[in-house]
Amino acid sequence: MRSDGGSGRDRAYQYLRSTVLTDPAVSGTFINEQAVATSVGVSRTPVREALLMLAAEDLVQLVPHRGAFVTPLPGRQIAELMQARAVIECWAATTSLAAGRAPAAEMARLIERQREVADDARAFIDLDSEFHALLVGAADNSVLARLYETLRARHVLLGVVALERSDDRRREVLAEHQEIVDALAAGDAAGAEAAIKRHLDATGNMLMQG
Repeated sequence: MRSDGGSGRDRAYQYLRSTVLTDPAVSGTFINEQAVATSVGVSRTPVREALLMLAAEDLVQLVPHRGAFVTPLPGRQIAELMQARAVIECWAATTSLAAGRAPAAEMARLIERQREVADDARAFIDLDSEFHALLVGAADNSVLARLYETLRARHVLLGVVALERSDDRRREVLAEHQEIVDALAAGDAAGAEAAIKRHLDATGNMLMQG
């Protein structure tokens, strides 16, 4: 779970999750504790405490006498991550529609913001993550929302990698997001689920090709 950001440990945790672990260049390397401490403005002790939290979430691997290693995601974990997201997001679409609170209009506004930042891969994927989290949040299940939040760092990381592999992926993502929003706006639960699965499958297939 994400912390409230009040203590040095929490600030380091937030920074590691939102900045360091979402950078494709960090995959397959050891985290520089001193660099993180300097960036956050804390000593190395809170950074180490934050890394222990991330290790418990399986986001880093602690290697004795070496530090925290960011293990590249193997193909199986990528596939499983996409499957988990599909289960949660499809359920959220059906549930939020049934309750009359599907956030189609808000999600449409995020698509427009994505178009505005299409040249900035990180900003584009941050909005992508917000787009999907908004749908999950609309289902009003705090347990699943927290579970989904634990996937966010990898969501952003893999999204950036996917954009790097195809010049067309931004345009495709916008079109796929629009299909999801159109189905939600029409009250079409089956259509929304199908659009979500197509979107996640497209990203997963691109990542598995690498």
